[in-house]
Amino acid sequence: MTTAIADASALVSLGVVAQSEPDPLSLFLTSYDVLLPPEILAELEETASYDDEHGQAATIVLDRRDVFTVQEVDLDTTFPLDDGENAAVTLANESDASLFLCDEFNQLGLIHASLVNSRLVTTPTLLSVFVQTERLAAGDALALLDDISEVRSWNDNSYVKRARSLFEQC
Repeated sequence: MTTAIADASALVSLGVVAQSEPDPLSLFLTSYDVLLPPEILAELEETASYDDEHGQAATIVLDRRDVFTVQEVDLDTTFPLDDGENAAVTLANESDASLFLCDEFNQLGLIHASLVNSRLVTTPTLLSVFVQTERLAAGDALALLDDISEVRSWNDNSYVKRARSLFEQC
């Protein structure tokens, strides 16, 4: 199975709609061998402490802890990202992961430049992959993207607009 690394923001995005049918979090966790550094778990636990939709989404992800593997890495303290993204990028490079799922839209350039062999994918792009591989209908992907965008305040995001236009063409 293909190895994927995810950051906390992307997992929260998937967790927002994890109780939908179809469930993109389950699709992700069953389609990939998901590895996470402990720093991502810590970020999820912190987010889960909030009494809002993001906290609920993080809790849903943490409840599926038995489906992903946690792996320690040594952090590069000079790396200009927070510990979660730092650890996730390091794990992606050390494990030669095929996919790096990340919704840190303001940092995508730096993250992309830091990855050795992993393909950088955002949640809107992951939904597109599921549509292209016929694991998700375009209409369902569009509805999920709209629901995620509302909670995550993504309505003006260019990645979301591009994915939305692709789904509408299907």
